[in-house]
Amino acid sequence: MTAFTVNSDRTLPDHTRAAVVRAFGEPITIEEVALPPTVEAGGLLVEVVACSLCGTDVHCWEGSLAIKVELPLILGHEMVGRIVAIGAGADVDSVGQPLAVGDRILWSHVFCGRCEMCARKHPALCRNRIAYGQDTMTNWPHLLGGFAGHAYVLPGAGRVRVPDAVSDDLASMASCALRSVVNAVEQAGRIGPEQTVVVQGAGPLGILATGLFAQAGAARVITVGAPAARLELAGAFGADEVISLEEVPDPADRIARVREATGGGADLTAEFSGHPAAFAEGVEMAAPLGRYLVVGQLGAGTTAVAPGTITKKNLTVIGSFSGDISHYHKALTILERYADRLPFDRLISGRYPLDQVNTVIERMQSFREIKPVLLPGVTS
Repeated sequence: MTAFTVNSDRTLPDHTRAAVVRAFGEPITIEEVALPPTVEAGGLLVEVVACSLCGTDVHCWEGSLAIKVELPLILGHEMVGRIVAIGAGADVDSVGQPLAVGDRILWSHVFCGRCEMCARKHPALCRNRIAYGQDTMTNWPHLLGGFAGHAYVLPGAGRVRVPDAVSDDLASMASCALRSVVNAVEQAGRIGPEQTVVVQGAGPLGILATGLFAQAGAARVITVGAPAARLELAGAFGADEVISLEEVPDPADRIARVREATGGGADLTAEFSGHPAAFAEGVEMAAPLGRYLVVGQLGAGTTAVAPGTITKKNLTVIGSFSGDISHYHKALTILERYADRLPFDRLISGRYPLDQVNTVIERMQSFREIKPVLLPGVTS
């Protein structure tokens, strides 16, 4: 095996291990993938030190994601990497912090900066976006997913240095789950001490949202979800009340519980569940003049809803997708500043070597994991 060195005194191999999806729903294979022999201006090569799993990874592997995906690909978009090579002009991150070999970073999807959505300051909706963990590995530089020993940060990707106080696991979670919640909370608008919030979903996003809405000073936060262990964790993040889908299986009863607890409906209802049926239920949980924030609906499922309910209640419906590099930076800041207020570590449910990726996917599907983390540098 030959080796090369780029902007570093560290010699790198010419290949790295990666978990490759070649057919939807079929076992993921561990393969050797070539590292690029050079790093272009504005680019970075990183060693992936942790990659947490997101529900989107599972949907992508299943082939059920409501976004076109071309195979083969390397999954993983929720990762943190340590810089091993720096291209010309890439020695400063997107918020002005210096970067050097050995620093840990998060990086965003790639936005073109030239389309209408980029011009309107909504790069997450970029029409030419290259999405890590969802873009084919067929084309150079191949390493565009976090389920691998190394990843390539393209020049158009935002990047931000990870503070020393933030662990690899939590930094990884910040790069999608917490970043998405930060963006959604911003889009939701003001939450004051006179307002009630209902969070639909007790997965990682729902639990994190529960914590941020509670820290924002909401009068009451109610989290709806399952199973019991996740609802207990939602309580630890600040939920004043939880409603179990298992104990209250009828949507009409859950709606009645919310209306009773909030005096007629929630000022803000926030959907983080990913289940299409939650949309119609959330509309009914919202108070007149309320806001309905929809974040979790990235699958291809559909549901029936009475649109007249939105009209008659004069509801504001807000869709929130992804986030930009500012939300990555804010997510890291929250992990630092709220470390003594919110039990972020409890969201990390397991740590696994890369070659156990199929086991982890199966555990995610059966809800036995909240936020598992793959460690590409660790072998079984």
